[in-house]
Amino acid sequence: MSSPVELVDYQHQLGSVLIGRGTTVTIRAIEGLAQPVPRVRDVEPPGEDGLWLGADYYGGRIIRIDAAVKNAGNAGAVLDMLAALQDEADTAAVRGQGGTTMTLRLKLPGRPVRTTYGRLRKCEPDFTQLIHGYVPVDLEFHTASHLFYDDEAQSTSMPLGSLTEGGMTFPLQFPFTIHGDPSAIGRPGYLEVDGTRETWPVIRVTGPCANPTITHVTTGRSLTVLTTLAAGEWVEIDTRPGWRTVLRENGGAAPLAPASRIDQFVLTPGLNEIRWTATDNTLTSTLAVTWWPAYKAL
Repeated sequence: MSSPVELVDYQHQLGSVLIGRGTTVTIRAIEGLAQPVPRVRDVEPPGEDGLWLGADYYGGRIIRIDAAVKNAGNAGAVLDMLAALQDEADTAAVRGQGGTTMTLRLKLPGRPVRTTYGRLRKCEPDFTQLIHGYVPVDLEFHTASHLFYDDEAQSTSMPLGSLTEGGMTFPLQFPFTIHGDPSAIGRPGYLEVDGTRETWPVIRVTGPCANPTITHVTTGRSLTVLTTLAAGEWVEIDTRPGWRTVLRENGGAAPLAPASRIDQFVLTPGLNEIRWTATDNTLTSTLAVTWWPAYKAL
């Protein structure tokens, strides 16, 4: 997978198209980057003053970009840029099914690139001055989450068969049921998660093993996949809102144990401890965890 394009201050990227500084798309203003509008559950109590404040929930953001495409004397190039801005939003990969998104990457001074995920809902040009190579355009990008994310994912992998300093007892009994012990020296099991908000990971278990259980020690939340994986087969648990799938390498689904709450399995900012268990008679299965640090504000 190729690395994202490096952006400079005040340069952004809508899908695959660079906009802002150093491009033919100038940006006059961007709205919708501060506190998102909450979905409130407030209730006015009958017969008395005051307000009962209910739980607040955030929807996605509506990011409005007041822009203009400028290419003096070249109306064709202006139209080409407008077409490019709309192109990715019109693909089956973005709008062909529920949950799919494109990216809007933002680079502001004093901050690294932050990424949002959503869809372009408005691209409205004003062709009054097209003959001069100048077209104002209103862009609206609706995000699936109110959070901002790091530009690139972080990940770690931990083998099931890592041994603690206590060694092994012979004779061995097959199949092994290995209980991960991240507290042992050198045992991979701690994740240092950046950001200011919890984030939902993507977890992949690669066989051979059966019925893997992944536990976030701090919260006590566990996910158990009721499946058997041969060598080279894998199951991926995507806990991200809008996805929340458990899929095998062949595209088929795998069931979770009834007590598994995929919507509550989150990584929190700071140090996270992950433990996992499975039945494996080869000690070669692995767990990979991928996450995108999340931020409440730019």
